[in-house]
Amino acid sequence: MSLLSLRAVTKSFGDTPVIRGIDLDVDRGQLVCLIGASGSGKSTLLRCINLLEPIDDGEIFLDGTDIAEPGLDPRPVRQRVGMVFQSYNLFPHMTAAQNVMLAPRRVKARTPAALDEPVRALFRRFGLEDRMDHYPDALSGGQQQRVAIIRALAMEPEILLLDEVTSALDPELVGEVLDVLRQLRGDGMTMILATHEMSFAREVADRVCFLHMGQILESGTPEQMFTAPGHDRTRAFLKRVL
Repeated sequence: MSLLSLRAVTKSFGDTPVIRGIDLDVDRGQLVCLIGASGSGKSTLLRCINLLEPIDDGEIFLDGTDIAEPGLDPRPVRQRVGMVFQSYNLFPHMTAAQNVMLAPRRVKARTPAALDEPVRALFRRFGLEDRMDHYPDALSGGQQQRVAIIRALAMEPEILLLDEVTSALDPELVGEVLDVLRQLRGDGMTMILATHEMSFAREVADRVCFLHMGQILESGTPEQMFTAPGHDRTRAFLKRVL
């Protein structure tokens, strides 16, 4: 059984359909990259998986349980499905460590003393231990995005959703964030990544899905998708971005 399965998921904003009957299976430990033009539905799909947007129809199964049932409390799901956004969304009046500890303290009732060592270990692992007591405005964009990833990991999620996490960064800072994702990939973290970084998707993804107008038109291994895509629209998109 796949860790995450979507069946015929649809989502509209008013009269505008954004997700049109998407089916997707993600196995434990897989990295799935979503590619496609802006407005193709990548970000909305991630927000639907994390229940930040209610779906209009379809099913989303997490370990066999439909988490998209109307009236279901989304909070336990969001403890299991972490999300990192394009914008870092760090609280400016809190240090990096305080930002990371906030959710485990409030949601899991963990004390600062209990969190100190595991949080410090995360900062140390991603090269930011000396920045734990810095406020966001004293950090570079790449450092802030790494803190945002650490914040999601501090909740010990089973799946990590990443929405264009490098698109707001200066080019020279992109590499340090992608290095973090490579480390997580090596750990076997289950991830779904919406990205415009085609070379990274080709290097590390288990599967690449091309979205167009709210549908997955084509999916396959990076080798299949980048060397011999089967759909005309996939070929046209890759020709523009590669």
